[in-house]
Amino acid sequence: MLKCKQIHELRMSSSMLEQGYWRNRDMRKHVRIIDGQLAPTLVLTNATYLNMYTKVWLHANIWIYNERIVYVGEEMPENDIGTTYVDCKGLFLVPGYIEPHAHPYQLYNPEQLARHAAVFGTTTLINDSLMWHFLMEEKKAFSFMEACQKLPISMYWWARYDSQTILQDEDKVFHTESVLKWINHPAVVQGGELTAWPALLDGDDHLLYWIQETKRHRKPIEGHFPGASEKTLTKLKLLGVNADHESITGKDVLKRLELGYQVGLRYSSIRPDLPQLLEEMLDLGLKTFDELTMTTDGSTPSFYEDGLMNKLIDIAIQKGVPIEEAYRMASYNAAKHFHLEEQIGSIAPGRIAHINFLNEKDNPHPTSVLAKGEWIKRNGKVCHYPSQIEWSAFGIKRLHLSWDLEENDLQYSTPIGLKLINDVITKPYPIEIDVTPEQLPIDTFDAFLTLMDKNGKWHVNTTLHGFTRRLGGLASSYSMTGDLVYIGKNKQDMMIAGQRLKEIGGGIIIVHEGHILLEIPLTLGGIMTTENMRTLIQKQKKLTAYLKEFGYLFDDPIYTILFLSSTHLPYIRITQQGIVDVMKRDVLFPATMR
Repeated sequence: MLKCKQIHELRMSSSMLEQGYWRNRDMRKHVRIIDGQLAPTLVLTNATYLNMYTKVWLHANIWIYNERIVYVGEEMPENDIGTTYVDCKGLFLVPGYIEPHAHPYQLYNPEQLARHAAVFGTTTLINDSLMWHFLMEEKKAFSFMEACQKLPISMYWWARYDSQTILQDEDKVFHTESVLKWINHPAVVQGGELTAWPALLDGDDHLLYWIQETKRHRKPIEGHFPGASEKTLTKLKLLGVNADHESITGKDVLKRLELGYQVGLRYSSIRPDLPQLLEEMLDLGLKTFDELTMTTDGSTPSFYEDGLMNKLIDIAIQKGVPIEEAYRMASYNAAKHFHLEEQIGSIAPGRIAHINFLNEKDNPHPTSVLAKGEWIKRNGKVCHYPSQIEWSAFGIKRLHLSWDLEENDLQYSTPIGLKLINDVITKPYPIEIDVTPEQLPIDTFDAFLTLMDKNGKWHVNTTLHGFTRRLGGLASSYSMTGDLVYIGKNKQDMMIAGQRLKEIGGGIIIVHEGHILLEIPLTLGGIMTTENMRTLIQKQKKLTAYLKEFGYLFDDPIYTILFLSSTHLPYIRITQQGIVDVMKRDVLFPATMR
């Protein structure tokens, strides 16, 4: 048996898939294997596998050549010189799982997330590209996406239409020339998610043109429509949107299906709705699942401690979804939606060799995982490989701040603050306490809040209610746009946190009474870490525990920090332009130049 490293080196030296397609000479090789003129590299014998087209468990021998499945059937290869055989008797094989809606930069980085996900059977990620618009030049972003194709995990991407916030230079980031380049890229498989849909309904023809061009390239459009009425959903369907993952009730799911949407069912760190959605859908009599997928929607690290799609399949099976349908919802259904069913989502000739090996049909947690024909996990043992992404080649380095946070930056006089209603929704509230002292009283939930330009040119100051009662200071380079967020009761603690953030090149720092309690280094552009996933998960758990101890009222402070600037959520946000009334799209208090 070849060791993990040997198999990895073999695959890397003979990778055949280029921009989603195999080369002609490689496909000829695959045909020669069937004729006995060439040997497969791996044969899985005595396999019981789930056929995604008939929804039936079948017995077969599966031949693999490097990263491609070339045969599934009763026969054995005539030529097996150098072939490795693996007996799968007693195991049940299903295709690698697909996460159709990943945000691969929630403190972790895309390679780190992909490798962690694959250990638990999720071998394909369909990824948000939003952060690359802020962290990379366009050419470097495309080069990075191409570098990701060398990973054993399949990585696909979205073409974004908007920033999900209000920038000072939105037109320089999202404009027709750039959007069309993203749409054209072969690794991009959908447009969206469409968070700027109110602008589309208000007559934004740039958005409509970008949607039309995406559709012309046979790539679906994903929406972001929480709480949308039937009338709104119908209008957006008429304007070309294909899918939505924002259902909150079973009736929401059913209505979207009736209107022709492909529907993603969410189970995430801030919206763990899947169990309730499944119960309500089944109670409503839903019996067909072909247009349903499931997603973890970019959850924070600790939510992924035990995997990604494997957990969702388990929930679906427990809630009464037929086993075969549960696996399809996490594989074939997503592949078909993105027009990738000839590459991923099933165990069939011509597909990429993403295969999960299960002990039982109803146990979706694999003991072994193949990704592009490479062992990610073998009999419960994880195969470790060196990192393949050289981040500095794409301009992603430690955050370098050429300025210091000063006392004058922490002067507060705005009469309106942001009040947390839950982890991510903020409403305006009148600031009734004196915000001029160095220290705010600990008997209130009011804290200082500052958004600072990462280049040090402007800042926006107000207060945040519901984040803490006692914490001295928090500084974070992790934010929607990569600008700096400072929160706290004590200005000196906030400045200490800010100084430490500068010293380590980006991260999240918490300080109390002059002491640094915790730091999470985010040395990839101030947004992502290079630490391993296990270490990151433990640090995130510790951060959440500290913040709850100091009075944080909710569950996911990472998302609270991230979405402070997110104008796709109501009702008031702190943005590059200032404090914004989301519903009216008005800047209530503009940013202050330093």
